[in-house]
Amino acid sequence: MKLNLDLKVASKPEWLAAVIHDFNSFLQDHADCERKASAMAMSFVAKYPDRTEIIPELIETGIEELEHFEQVYNIMRARNVQLRHSIGEDKYVSQLIKQCHSGREERFMDRLLIASALETRGAERFRLVADELQDPEMKKFYKALWTSEAKHGHIFVKMALNYFPESKVYERLEWWMYKEAEAIESLEIRPALH
Repeated sequence: MKLNLDLKVASKPEWLAAVIHDFNSFLQDHADCERKASAMAMSFVAKYPDRTEIIPELIETGIEELEHFEQVYNIMRARNVQLRHSIGEDKYVSQLIKQCHSGREERFMDRLLIASALETRGAERFRLVADELQDPEMKKFYKALWTSEAKHGHIFVKMALNYFPESKVYERLEWWMYKEAEAIESLEIRPALH
C-alpha cells in the first residue's frame, strides 16, 4: 500500500526567495493556514460523523494543527508580528475544491485526497524553508513541521483507503496531483504557503 504522494512540480526558487525576503508576511499566512488546517480536520468530523474509523485520527490531526498555529503565533509574538484581521480566500485551495465531485461519497473521497495533496505541498515547502533559514531554532521548527505535514499527507490517503477500493483511490489521487500542479503553477509568487 502506497501512502506517499509524488508532487508533479516542485516549488519555484522565486517562491522561496519571496518568503525569505518577507518572512513576517509568510508567518502571518502560515498562521492562517494552520488555523484553516485544524478547521478542515474538524469539518470532516462534523460532516461525516458516521465515519467512526477515522474520527480519532481527524481529531488528533485537528489538535496537532492547532498546536502548530500556537507555535507560529508564539514566533510571531516574539518578532512583534500581529495576526491578520481576517483570513482571505486561498485561491489555491478554492481552485481545487471547485473540481470536486458533487455526490456525497465521491466528494468525501475527493476532499480527503485534496487534504492529502495540501499537506504534501506544505511538507515540500516547509522543507525548503527549513533548508534556507539560518537561525538554528527556526530551522529545527520548520524541519519538525515538514515531518508532520508529510505524515498528514499519508494519513488522509489512509483514511480514503478505509472506504474506497485501492485502485479507485490511487487513480483519483494521481488525477488530483496533476490538478494540484496546475493550481500551484497558476499562483502569483508571494510570501505565502500557497
